[in-house]
Amino acid sequence: MTTPPALLIAGHGTRDDAGAEAFRDFVRQLGARHPELPVAGGFIELSPPPLGEAVTELVERGVRRFAAVPLMLVSAGHAKGDIPAALAREKERHPGISYTYGRPLGPHPALLNVLERRLDEALGSAGRTPGDRADVTVLLVGRGSTDPDANAEVHKAARLLWEGRGYAGVETAFVSLAAPDVPSGLDRCVRLGARRIVVLPYFLFTGILPDRVRHQTEGWAAAHPEVEVLSADVIGPEPELLDLVWERYEEAVKGDLRMNCDSCVYRIALPGFEDKVGMPQQPHFHPDDDDHHHGHGHHHHGAPSHAH
Repeated sequence: MTTPPALLIAGHGTRDDAGAEAFRDFVRQLGARHPELPVAGGFIELSPPPLGEAVTELVERGVRRFAAVPLMLVSAGHAKGDIPAALAREKERHPGISYTYGRPLGPHPALLNVLERRLDEALGSAGRTPGDRADVTVLLVGRGSTDPDANAEVHKAARLLWEGRGYAGVETAFVSLAAPDVPSGLDRCVRLGARRIVVLPYFLFTGILPDRVRHQTEGWAAAHPEVEVLSADVIGPEPELLDLVWERYEEAVKGDLRMNCDSCVYRIALPGFEDKVGMPQQPHFHPDDDDHHHGHGHHHHGAPSHAH
């Protein structure tokens, strides 16, 4: 019987120790769930262990084939460029290894169910029942990207979350790199008639950016006492997330990869982004997760071109 490929989890990284430890604990949980399989995880930046170290760990355990799954909700620069470039480097460092690359996680029905649960928890903390949603507007807040396709995926998640669940509406905002920001998103909700808002961070684990979402929400709420504003929690290491990563692993192993290329800014000339068509995707590093001031795509580290 052929030994199945190992599982490598690729994370973004954060300067928040609790968020980084949540990722590492999640990798340990996956390993405990699948003792028959070598499982390792590493980060693209900011947190230990780096992805290369995780690959070395697998190689030292005798692994020659693995499937890499990006533990990311949307397909932005990291999933499209940085992780493939890092994996290509590791293949040069460890001759004889081979790998397949999975796709990002969301928006997936299982994660939407977790988001719904987080909303119910927030409403419950305010003494409201889960069925009491008709006057609740949700503001789904994503990380934000310079890649319009990635930002559009957050809007897609918002629409899917709204469909059939009985909320008054689900609006979208971003905490970095893209508009509208959290205060502007809350302003928009009010202009649309909202008087009861739940701000829902579209993040897997705790970290600096989810904390910023909460702080900005609290600041806006203090200045608008006439509006009821609640903050929901991040997705967290729920069983649905563990199941979904395994699903992405099995897709990668079977070669059943359905990457969305229809609106990829590096393949299609989108208004305002025409100069990015055909641009090589080079690995980049956020100088500070607390302040994303950099331009994605304009880097010169000699990595291979972007390809889905």
